[in-house]
This record gives sequence, structure tokens and C-alpha cells, in this order.
Amino acid sequence: MKITDSQQKLAHIHPEAKIGQNVSIGPFTYIDRDVEIGDNCWIGPNATIFAGARIGENCKIYPGAVIAGTPQDLKYKGEETLTFIGNNTTIREYVTVNKGTSYANKTVVGDNCLLMAYVHVAHDCILGNNVILANNVNLAGHVEIDDFAILEGLVAVQQFLKIGAHSFIAGNTMVRKSVPPFAKAAREPISYAGVNSVGLLRRGYTEEQVKQIQDIYRTLYIKTNNTSQALLEIETNMDVTKERDQILDFIRGADRGIMRGLRTSKTK
Repeated sequence: MKITDSQQKLAHIHPEAKIGQNVSIGPFTYIDRDVEIGDNCWIGPNATIFAGARIGENCKIYPGAVIAGTPQDLKYKGEETLTFIGNNTTIREYVTVNKGTSYANKTVVGDNCLLMAYVHVAHDCILGNNVILANNVNLAGHVEIDDFAILEGLVAVQQFLKIGAHSFIAGNTMVRKSVPPFAKAAREPISYAGVNSVGLLRRGYTEEQVKQIQDIYRTLYIKTNNTSQALLEIETNMDVTKERDQILDFIRGADRGIMRGLRTSKTK
């Protein structure tokens, strides 16, 4: 553990905390009991890491961040639950990641994630790998976000919703319905805004894969089919691919419904 004498005097590190090798901990940081921090982490000054935190390797936690804080949920009765932060994840200033409740017993942030300043991740949220939450994103409890999703600044997500892999949500969007994989979302109320084709091509998807995804969402959102009819047409007429089945499975598993197509006002 890499802590200078001056830092040791100014930081509070519980003797039962498990700190890995080559970890730098800044002054005025509080590290509680039942905390585990992996190797090569940098914990800045004035960070707070409460009991139940499990932090991976090569993480950076900036000043003012609070990890594994008590859930802001009236059903929480003080049970011991956990907060997992994956490897290579960066948590910027004043981010709050609450621990789980008895519902799931954990809150999870995956590997290679970036949580920008003032993000709030509530109890029992599950974030996959390579997720980016820009400044002031707020997640209510029980939100699930799949790999490579990007939420721009000031996005707020209602409880129990799901955000699909490789999706992109524009800034200042209020998310009241689940967002399927590979899609872009924007506007109020939240609506389909196209396929995240730029992001997909950057991550190695082929133009043929992107075209099929566009065809799937054209069937779902642009044609006049209702959702059940669209799913049947997609399953019947589209080639079987991993991406097709990923979209179908997501939509069928979205208990609270998915965002609708683009709404346009009619002029007389």
C-alpha cells in the first residue's frame, strides 16, 4: 500500500480494510471497515468509501466521491449489502454510488466505465462494462445498463428500466421507458432517434451488421406495425443473427415497455 506519512495522518483508513499493492490514498479520505481496494488504484483526497465497497484494480476515484453509501430507500433496514466497482473504472468528482438493498444485495459498476462528475447511481443498479455516464446523470434504483451504453449529461432514468448495449441517450432526456440495444434516444417524451451507427462502426461492427440493425428498427419504429406485429415480422423475415436476437430478447423482456417511435405534431 503506497501511503506517505503525511497522508496516513490525514486520511482515515480502518485497520480491517483490505488495500492492494501500489494504492495511492489522498489526505482527508475516509475508508471504512469491510472495504476491499485492488492493486494500482488512485483514491484522491476527500473521497469517502463506506463498508461494503469492493473496488477492482487500476481504478481512479476523485475528490468528493462517495462509494457504498446508504441507499436512499425506505425499505432499507440496515442489512449488509455490497457495492462493486470493476477494474479500470474512473469515478469523477462528487459521484455517489449507493450500496444495494435486500432486493438484489448489491449495486454493480462494471469494468472500464467512466462516471463523470455529479453522477448518481442508486441502490441495486447494475452497469455493464465500458459504460459512460456524463455529468449529472441520475439513475433511480434497480436500473440496468448494458455494455458500451452512453448517457449524455443531465439524463435521468426512472427505476426498474433497462438500457440496451451500445445505445446512446442524448443529453437532458427523461428516460421513462426502456431503450433497446444499438438505438439512439432523445426528445421529450423519449423517442427513437435512429441507430447508433457511428458508435457501432467504431467498435468493429460491419456495415452489413449495421444495415440489418437499421432494417430491424425501421420495421419496429417506422412502419405502421404495432410492437407484436413488428416482432413477428422481424423474426419471420430477417436473417438470424446475434444482433437480431439480442434486440428481440430485450424487447420481450422489457416489462415496463420500450420507448416509442418519433412523435411528430400534425399541422392543419
